[in-house]
Amino acid sequence: MQPRSSPEFPSHDELLTGDWLSYGGNSSAIGYPTEALGFADDKKTKSRNTFAASENHKEAERRRRHRINGHLDSLRALLLCNSKTDKASLLAKVVHRVRELKQQTSEIMIQSNQTVPSEADEIAVILQNSDCIDGQSVFKASVCCEDRVNLIPDLIGILKPLPLSILRAEMVTLGGRIRNVIVLAGEKNDVTDESVSLLRNSLETLVRESSYVGGERSKRRRMFDDEVIIG
Repeated sequence: MQPRSSPEFPSHDELLTGDWLSYGGNSSAIGYPTEALGFADDKKTKSRNTFAASENHKEAERRRRHRINGHLDSLRALLLCNSKTDKASLLAKVVHRVRELKQQTSEIMIQSNQTVPSEADEIAVILQNSDCIDGQSVFKASVCCEDRVNLIPDLIGILKPLPLSILRAEMVTLGGRIRNVIVLAGEKNDVTDESVSLLRNSLETLVRESSYVGGERSKRRRMFDDEVIIG
């Protein structure tokens, strides 16, 4: 046991004057090294910073959710959906409605003889029952895509094997884009859902190839839409 005169134990007078604080080197009033106290302070600071960052993250997440819910409420109002409609069902309704609007737009453009190329790749095939000629079914097909070499020969190659004859064809190019509107006729017995599907799929391949070539050239991305409208 250390004697009372040991440097590690302050005397009674030193305790009264406060000089005992200097005893023990870098030690605190209760005997802990000041380095340990500094470490504790750093730990508290880091803890406060972590807590503040967590609170900021929670607030940002709350605002994000509030913003998303606001957009979802707007969609529910536009589509006249129940407020309890879940997100997945709501988004499915939105996609369905957008497709309907695209179909209506394509139909209007073709029926109004709109031939100016648009920025979006489009395919529309319309069976016009009101324009039947001598028992034949009349189709109007519209294809809008990037213009490229051999596009027209490829289009002719698609139409040749089909039991359809070309009545009229129009072509307009603008800014590297092209729209072809073709009126075709075929015997009702020869025109089946299979032949219509074949025409659509072939035109889809044609447009995709043009989109790939055009994408390499202009680096522009466009939406692709294919439609078959019967009416």
